[in-house]
Amino acid sequence: MEAEVIKAELVLPTHMTFKRIQIYEKYPKGQSKVRWKQLKQILQAENYQNYPPDEPNYVNIESPPSMHPCKRICDITGFEAPYHDPRTNLRYANADVFKLVRSLPNEYVQRYLALRKAAVVLR
Repeated sequence: MEAEVIKAELVLPTHMTFKRIQIYEKYPKGQSKVRWKQLKQILQAENYQNYPPDEPNYVNIESPPSMHPCKRICDITGFEAPYHDPRTNLRYANADVFKLVRSLPNEYVQRYLALRKAAVVLR
């Protein structure tokens, strides 16, 4: 059997992506380069002084508190912690950290809770 030979026209893109585009190709005559606006120019164009003061925007950073619950973070590792120890009230991320939490002396537990501002004075 003979292999068929198919003639096809070779289609090349107008410019190669690996080549550096020349400035005259990017901006034909009559077009100017695009200039970025600075933040001060954007703020002046938006007329933020006309907005109500209680509506949050880029100038006014006061906004209402988040409606999402805060993330629980492991007191030892800093990772997200789905568990907490009922005896010490420390949060932990996995079984290895749980073993460490259970082996901590009471004064260290109180220090970890004080960092989280959840310290309870045990008598």
